[in-house]
Amino acid sequence: MFEIRVICDPTDSDRVSAALSAAFTTGSVRQRPTHDGQRTRLYITADHRPEPEQRPTPEEAYALAPSIISEIGWTARTAADKPFYDGLNREFWLRKAALLDRIALSDEADSVTSDAADLSTRAAQRLMELDGTAVICDPRRYVRQQYAHWAKNQ
Repeated sequence: MFEIRVICDPTDSDRVSAALSAAFTTGSVRQRPTHDGQRTRLYITADHRPEPEQRPTPEEAYALAPSIISEIGWTARTAADKPFYDGLNREFWLRKAALLDRIALSDEADSVTSDAADLSTRAAQRLMELDGTAVICDPRRYVRQQYAHWAKNQ
């Protein structure tokens, strides 16, 4: 545990507090004016966040996954039912991102150049947006973690 002291403009104190809370596990923020009264001193007790949950390897994440061909079919049928992507739910984006990740992994293993990795990352970012996740991590690893959890509970 450690103490952080920040001197900032009073209008920035909420933003600074929020940023520190996002980076650390924090206690309450104590505010005091600086001696000249022009700025604010923030005192925050903080600690490092616990280590993030172990992310599964691709092999672990996709151990229960249907074949790539089967997932292409499912994704195409689901997208065709909702052509404007308006009502597509989390399962669609999770499975689509996982499918694209699996294709990208296959291409990488075979040293094939394609846009699968980029498409996989973009689909993963869409999933993270749906989840309201502000996780700072590789989006494709996030998909693997989420897919492994989803597949285990199916």
